[in-house]
Amino acid sequence: MLGLWGIDRQGTLWADEAVTYEVAHRSVTRIWHTLGHADAVHGLYYLLMHGMFVLWDGGEAALRLPSVLAVAAASAGVALLGRTLAGPRAGMLAGLVFPLIPAVQRYAQEGRSYALVCALITWATCLLLTAISRGGGPRWAAYGAVLLTACLLHELAVVTLLAHGATVFRSGLPRAVTRAWCVTAGCVTAGLLPLAVFSTTQSDQVNWIGFPDPWQTTRFVVAALLGLLCARTLGRTPPGTRGPVALRTLALPLLILPTVLLLVLTPLRPLYVDRYVLSYTIGLALLIGAALDRIRRDAHRSRALRGAVSLTAAGVALAALFPVGVYLRTPQSRQNDADAVARAVREAARPGDGVLFMPARRRVWTLARPEAFRGLSDLALERSPVASDTLHGTELTPERIRAAVLGARRIIAVHDLAGQPLETAEGEAVKRETLRAHFEECGSRTVTQARITVHARPGTC
Repeated sequence: MLGLWGIDRQGTLWADEAVTYEVAHRSVTRIWHTLGHADAVHGLYYLLMHGMFVLWDGGEAALRLPSVLAVAAASAGVALLGRTLAGPRAGMLAGLVFPLIPAVQRYAQEGRSYALVCALITWATCLLLTAISRGGGPRWAAYGAVLLTACLLHELAVVTLLAHGATVFRSGLPRAVTRAWCVTAGCVTAGLLPLAVFSTTQSDQVNWIGFPDPWQTTRFVVAALLGLLCARTLGRTPPGTRGPVALRTLALPLLILPTVLLLVLTPLRPLYVDRYVLSYTIGLALLIGAALDRIRRDAHRSRALRGAVSLTAAGVALAALFPVGVYLRTPQSRQNDADAVARAVREAARPGDGVLFMPARRRVWTLARPEAFRGLSDLALERSPVASDTLHGTELTPERIRAAVLGARRIIAVHDLAGQPLETAEGEAVKRETLRAHFEECGSRTVTQARITVHARPGTC
């Protein structure tokens, strides 16, 4: 129910969600051809969403419903993990904590793959515990199949193997178990390898990732410190006390290792974005749930302490819902609102105006709301995104772009905010130079992460 609250987010659409919406509405053949040019790492997700829209084309609600259901499934999996490793009450608390975590609330309502990946990792972890406890090839195969599916939905889910490996090797398990895990991990890696190799041909799509965002990094550090504090509260529970491994031995690697790995790799290849490792929330919820249960048991003889713990937990839960939960369901919570950009262009434009996307990849803002751009001439466009099986279409040669711009009297430029790196491609340079030399700026407006500028011939603003 929490995920359904405000699921339409007042009719707004984040730019990446707009891509999901448009690509998933293409035919399967078109989607397949598109993946050859872009977003191969999201291919399985687009195909799943295509099936969703075939069953029910319910707009933003249909776009986000799979993520809502995924978080519900992940919450059940977290509860099962907590129950297996720390008891029924700890499992119930962990399952309740998980959907309250702000990051989980956010991605429970986004039309992207991150919540689905997190749910699959949760249940892969459950299957890992089953395989460790009972053994058998089918159980290890089930664990590997679910984890491989998560990796095919988003290939950076493969870093989960690092966390699972740390749990397996730090738990003093029999050699047969560690050998079986190594074989399974090798199969998962081999199954992912073709996609990983092909996706390197589209690596320019993640060139926007730079040095880790300070706010995201701070949130992770706070979560890690909270998890470590909870783990200290639990103490060192020997493996086998309740489950096949100790809860902290499972939860701490999930919480810390995947994120730390991406942060460490930053000097070689920046890849850290918090949503890529959303599974850290599984470890955090497990640790918080088990710690609350431990504190409750320790406070059993003290009514005042038990009441204080209950009030504190209730206060934190309410804070996660109000105001954090309310804010996450407003248009302002997403910095790249394609709907807002489309409305701003429609308000600034007149019939017959030209429009320029600077750089060309910003044409993705037109994907979900193409009607807002009808009546405008896309001066640089050669073939549309659908016709070219791409995300942002193909553009004319620089010479033809210059001629098209010079043939217009009034142009709406849709570009990045000031201070963003400028594209060095010749076509992008031609757009900037021609506008600067032959037009004057009539007015500019900032909308989320876009700048909408009206240009006209000198003296005609």
